[in-house]
Amino acid sequence: MQDDPAIQAWVSSLSAGDQMVLCPIVQGEILYGIERLPQGRRRTELLEKAQDLFTQVPCESLPPRADAAYSRMKFSLYRRGFSLGENDLWIAATAIAINATLVSLDSDFGRIEGLSLVRP
Repeated sequence: MQDDPAIQAWVSSLSAGDQMVLCPIVQGEILYGIERLPQGRRRTELLEKAQDLFTQVPCESLPPRADAAYSRMKFSLYRRGFSLGENDLWIAATAIAINATLVSLDSDFGRIEGLSLVRP
């Protein structure tokens, strides 16, 4: 939702064969962030921006294999003494389950073994 130049450049670099998707957890986090804002112009603008994003980028439902990816990932992090927020775990599990590359500025995703990650 941020107008980050690195993310914008990465999106611009996608080829015709690439596909970009969201998952319901990402959509929920976006809407939660907007919900927390007071009524006003900023909230209205971000809600419009979110709706545009949701219209342009399809939402991939949680795939059946996400549960196994989630449990392996959470246990691996636990064993190594790390933790990650539940939503981030499910986002990463979804990416792993559909063999997708996760694009995020969040460095915590770098701790997840087997996750294809791009940090623009």
